[in-house]
Amino acid sequence: MGDARKRFALIGAGPMGLAAAKLLVEHEVDFQGFELNSGVGGLWDIDGPLSTMYESAHLISSKKMTEFTDFPMRDEVAEYPSHREMKRYFTDFAEHFDLFKHYHFGAKVLSCTPLGNAGDGWQVVWRDDKGEHTEEFSGILIANGTLSTPNMPSFKGEFTGELIHASQYRKASQFDGKRVLVVGAGNSGCDIAVDAIHHGISCDLSMRRGYYFVPKYVFGKPADTLGGAIKLPMALKRIVDGTILKWFVGNPQKYGFPKPDYKLYESHPIVNSLVLYHAGHGDMSVRPDVDYLDGKTVHFKDGSKADYDMILAATGYKLDYSFIDNKYLNWQGDAPHLYLNCMHPERDDLFVLGMVEASGLGWQGRHEQAEMVVRYIKGLRSQNNAAHELKKTKAKGFDRATGGMNYIDLPRMAYYVDKATYRKAVTGWIRKLAGSKS
Repeated sequence: MGDARKRFALIGAGPMGLAAAKLLVEHEVDFQGFELNSGVGGLWDIDGPLSTMYESAHLISSKKMTEFTDFPMRDEVAEYPSHREMKRYFTDFAEHFDLFKHYHFGAKVLSCTPLGNAGDGWQVVWRDDKGEHTEEFSGILIANGTLSTPNMPSFKGEFTGELIHASQYRKASQFDGKRVLVVGAGNSGCDIAVDAIHHGISCDLSMRRGYYFVPKYVFGKPADTLGGAIKLPMALKRIVDGTILKWFVGNPQKYGFPKPDYKLYESHPIVNSLVLYHAGHGDMSVRPDVDYLDGKTVHFKDGSKADYDMILAATGYKLDYSFIDNKYLNWQGDAPHLYLNCMHPERDDLFVLGMVEASGLGWQGRHEQAEMVVRYIKGLRSQNNAAHELKKTKAKGFDRATGGMNYIDLPRMAYYVDKATYRKAVTGWIRKLAGSKS
């Protein structure tokens, strides 16, 4: 077990937690992992206690742009793998790097409390089927994900039909014989709407704002594998990519979709062509935002109304680190304010891993985040000059690496970054911490 006061507690065995565990082992930083589920994979395990997965779910990014560089997916895996393939991938990853032995499974972390000032250690209370346990650690690595606590909207009025959040959706048979309204048109909302079209009596999609739609394939190749070889100024990139979208997607407004009130790349795009296909075929109606509910009747803000048997709120998730007081996370507004989304400005014993989103970042980008953190921990212990430089830099405060992008003001965008800017900053620190001058 090693010296407990030199061990870190790593919370989570999803993609981010596994990446961190692998790096901690490689850099000989002692740790103990905690995972609520009986296995690895996080939300990709549809049978997990906090999974928000559904049977028809697939990656929205291609496998080559998502996989860990040092552990590619098998050749026979589809370009856009299913959740079951992803569960197998993470299980294979954990077995390949011998990570299972570093975790307590079926372990729910109840609380993380500092023992004193920064650097004095942490007390972790956790529970499994044998009871409640208390241990002390030198630091905490939080990697329990960002997509497990539903953001359920509050509707005016009362609905006498079935009202659920997307997190409660598992299979399309839930729509059998029902008139369905999906509220929210993010990637999950559009996926689920397509299921409802095929299995329900009818399906409408309620949208508060417009989105940019991206096809999964362009010129016969996964859309996210094209471009990127030449770094274009954002203004020019928007023109080029916007033109390509018009070629392959057309004008979604002619199907009733609202026009986006922001520029391309100022929010996450919708990677889905099927919802446009069905809207174009009249299989689905696009509705505005909900005004109020009355029995089974939904009144919309444009004055229209319609009757439904089920409302499914695909309204996203809230950041939730319920086992630690937000005051320790430098929480401001909708999210913790951390240097490069992971490093506390004042503490070197508390890190949040995986609280980062960007178009095309993939798990390799998150692996780089974990590598920066692990090298920093190791560097502080060995009196590495680069580690002390990073300590001074992060103490200056919040740096979100937006690359000057004006992201829309929504809670889910509070930890969104520009991929190129973010990876440049993170890999730069990795090189410094590793002693490279390149």
